[in-house]
Amino acid sequence: MRHPLPRLPRARALAVGLALTASALLPAGPAGAAADHYEWAALGDSYTAGIFVGDPQPPLGESSRDGCDRTSDAYPGLVERELDEFPPGRPVRLTNVSCGGATIADIASARQQPISPVEPPADGWPAVDPQIQRAELSDRTDVVTVSVGGNSLPFGGMMLKCLELGAVGKSCREYYTDPPEGEESIQDKLARIQDEYIEMLAHVHQAAPDAKVIAVGYPAILPDDSGDCDRLSLTELGTITRADIDWLRDDVFKPVNSTVRRVASFFGDRYVDVYSSSVGHDVCRPTGTKWIEGLCGDAPDYWPARLPGTLLNCGIIGKRVTLLHPGAAGHANTAAHVERAIRIALLER
Repeated sequence: MRHPLPRLPRARALAVGLALTASALLPAGPAGAAADHYEWAALGDSYTAGIFVGDPQPPLGESSRDGCDRTSDAYPGLVERELDEFPPGRPVRLTNVSCGGATIADIASARQQPISPVEPPADGWPAVDPQIQRAELSDRTDVVTVSVGGNSLPFGGMMLKCLELGAVGKSCREYYTDPPEGEESIQDKLARIQDEYIEMLAHVHQAAPDAKVIAVGYPAILPDDSGDCDRLSLTELGTITRADIDWLRDDVFKPVNSTVRRVASFFGDRYVDVYSSSVGHDVCRPTGTKWIEGLCGDAPDYWPARLPGTLLNCGIIGKRVTLLHPGAAGHANTAAHVERAIRIALLER
């Protein structure tokens, strides 16, 4: 009796098909030549680095640690392993220089001061060069993926302000729509981010003139209905009011993705939408369904339970400080979309 072959998931089947097609279409280069492999550079912030998803890279205790909190099971590592198993005609060599806390400017023009809470040196982490410099982008780079923008709001600072104001019944929507002196309005923040993203992509294209550039958006962090959230729960959104949750979703996070998509389109680059596929897996879903960890969530023991400089202590509920970052399932979803985009980009070369 013959047993039917197990059905591959649709994304995996597509990946295998693209790999086989590329293998048939692309001639093999001479042994040892640079063309024997593709060069892929992964740029981005903590949503690329992973921070607490998998094993730290470089490993804990190594002198090469740079405070950027890259991890083995963040989406670049997942995609790398799939491309190793099913090469798109040639092997793909990944250079991952993503860094937790990176802003748009840190990709192309600014030296970043890493802020990792894991094994920091006594005198703090040394600044790191812009990511396009650390990745050594050049005319030999074949693919660049970049996921950045939230820290340029800054996302973390806005969330802490919303928590602070929500705790006393005030609105962070009002705070950022009609801000006090010295604070940017949300309209000004979004306009600035667009300008910065345009400048950043221009630098990427200048540094890697022959590369296919892929801009990766952010997942659905917040629910479509704020009524789904358990108000005050630290594993969700704490004291942020439901009205502010709706505002953050529609007037902050969605516009950031729209800006990334619009600017990428202007440059003729591919945009990877991970928002649509992650709706229903937001921070307010139960464990096992959520792809985004809450203010406090599940993370390995090496990750801290307290947020320095604040009153947030996740240890009291047996959790770690995760601050609305994707867990393993979230990175797996992003990896499936990014892998597909990379394979298509390489076929187009």
